[in-house]
Parts: sequence; C-alpha cells; structure tokens
Amino acid sequence: MSAPSLAKPASPVFLITHEFYPVSGGIATFAEEIAKASVNLGYDVEVWAQSAPAGVEKKWPFKIRRLPLKGSHDLICQIKLARQLVARRRELRNATVYLPEPGPMLAMMMLQFFKAFRPRRLVLTFHGTEILNFARSPLRRWLAGRLIRHATRISTLTTYTQELLLERFPHAAEKTFLTPGALRSDFAVVHERAARTQAKIVVLTVGRLHPRKGQLITLKALQMLSEDVRTRIEYWIVGGRNKGNYEELLRNQAALDPTLAVRFFGNIPDEELADVYNRADIFALTSVAHGSSVEGFGLVYLEAAAHALPIVAHKVGGVSEAVRDGVTGFLVTPERPAELAAAFEKLIHDAALRRQFGVAGRIWALRNRWEENASTLFSKAEDLG
Repeated sequence: MSAPSLAKPASPVFLITHEFYPVSGGIATFAEEIAKASVNLGYDVEVWAQSAPAGVEKKWPFKIRRLPLKGSHDLICQIKLARQLVARRRELRNATVYLPEPGPMLAMMMLQFFKAFRPRRLVLTFHGTEILNFARSPLRRWLAGRLIRHATRISTLTTYTQELLLERFPHAAEKTFLTPGALRSDFAVVHERAARTQAKIVVLTVGRLHPRKGQLITLKALQMLSEDVRTRIEYWIVGGRNKGNYEELLRNQAALDPTLAVRFFGNIPDEELADVYNRADIFALTSVAHGSSVEGFGLVYLEAAAHALPIVAHKVGGVSEAVRDGVTGFLVTPERPAELAAAFEKLIHDAALRRQFGVAGRIWALRNRWEENASTLFSKAEDLG
C-alpha cells in the first residue's frame, strides 16, 4: 500500500466520542489511536470526549474538549451532546465530523433532519454490537439508515462487521471501507521476552469482567484438565468489575478447585500492563455472543500477540481476523469445552509450539498501521466533500 499523503487538509476534524481515556476498552483505544494518527498525517484534530476526573489527562498531540456528560448511551447524554453540537454548529458545518462509536451517532440522529446542523463531511465507524442494536428497533433502524445516507464515508474494523452492516443497511455498500485494528502505539515496540521467573505456566485473560468475554468459560476449561496439569498452571484475570454478579460467579467457580491457582488483578494501568503480558505464557480470551453483543474484533488479541503470547480464543464474530488459527494461536468453536481444554493442554505441554505461535504473533500484530486507517477515513472524505 502506498504511503498516505501528508498534505494538510483545509478543514479540521472533530472526533466526537463518549468512550475516551481514562475509559479503557477497544473503542476508547481505537478513538485515541485514530486521533494520534490523524495528527501525524497533518490533520487539525479536536477530540470531544466525556468528562473525566481532574488530574487524569495525558499530554495529547491534539486539542481535547471535555464535555459535561458522563458518556453513557442514555437519553440525557444524547440530549446534552446534541446541545453541544447545536451550540458549535457553525464550526462543525464546514468540517469533517467523525463519530467512531454509537453514543454520538444517537445524538446526531436527533439533529440530522435539520440541514443547518449537518456537517459537510460525516464519517462513521461501526464495531458490531451497535449494528444489531440499531437494527432491532424499527425507529432506530430508520434513524440509523438516514444517518448512513448522510454519511460521506463509513468504516468497519473487520469484514465480519462489514457484512453485518451491509446485511442490515445495504445502502451503505458503496461508501463502506475497512479500517482494520492495529497495535496500540505504546505497544508498537515490544522488547524480547525475558527469561521466565515463575515456576508455574501462566494463562492470562485481559478484558472487562463480563459474560461476553468468556472468563468463566476459560476457567471451567482449565478446571477440566488433569490434577497434575492444574497444579502446574495459574490463571490470571485482569479486568475491572462490571455491573451484576459476574465477578462473584468467577470467584465462586475458582473456589471449587483449590488445585488451580486463580488471581484477580482488577484494572491495571496501561503502563503496567506490559509487565503482566511479559510474565504470562498463554493468552486466553474466549469471547461469545451475548444477546445482541458481539466481538467485532478485539484489539487485545494484537497486544497479546505483540508480546509473543500464543492465543486461545473462540471462533466468533471478527476474532478470526485478529487471531490466525494454527499460526498465532488456536480458535475453538464455542460450546465445545473438551476442545477448548485440549487446546490449553496442547500449549501447556508444548513449549516449542508456544514459541512458534509467539514469533508468528509478533509479526502478525504489526501488519496494520493507524495512519493508513486515518488516511482511509479522512483523505477520502476530503475528496468526496
């Protein structure tokens, strides 16, 4: 692929999101990296994001405007954001407005009937779950369809999500392109793994504690292994508490088998996460479909691969575009616990295979670049605008 043009466009880019630092997760990472990459390409970027506690802000290469809203998808947040859009409509009218997730899309749906509030160029990114949520409600399906018609350019991270979008909103076809997930910029240079210091083999999961992320499935699969194997491994769970009793379910399940050591780390700052990856031996994230929630990609798989970790995952959603089955890890069909346990056992016993997958994973994780995604989103939007 040819290098993106570095010519500075005439109009600014306003990236508007409800999920931004210090919020963690794939969408927040995606929004941050696209903003950084756009600045690298010469764009004048201003990020509008949800409110944040005092003192947590980083030093950004772009302008950031914290909005007086908490960043949920409820009606109050939509109205508050809509007011902000109305108040600054003159700035937005001749700019590129980029909505990388569903929160601000819902607000724009409310304003799209008024031409004065529509930006000259509107760019959207869909991740998966929001497509199903928009499509299942007749009103939201109609509103989302109109928003897609007004959009200049649309992107998805995977062909899986693209097919999901076009199945429900076929008129998006001629303006939809791929902006594949890439390695987070602070993971772009990962040092070679140091010699292991712990006696046990560590299986690591990084992700919010939620049934869709499959921590309970991974735990039960590890508990299916023989006692001799279970005493040789530890299962490390990194991720914050979610609503509901999912963490309690995990802790109760762990307590059923004292021969398998399970450690709960809670949320870990990004700058400390690299050390946890480097101390692990196998990465596991066995996501599943949960209601209308799907795994559209999973940037965390690339982070694990960059740290030379072999991966065990489920073949669901867009995961197969983040993990190469038999090359960087194993993809197992959901609801086959014996096969999942067998995949773990194979990697636990075969250090050479772990190294082989790890070497391939480091190469795989670096195949995409955020600058190429930003160019796809915005240089094309400028051309069409």
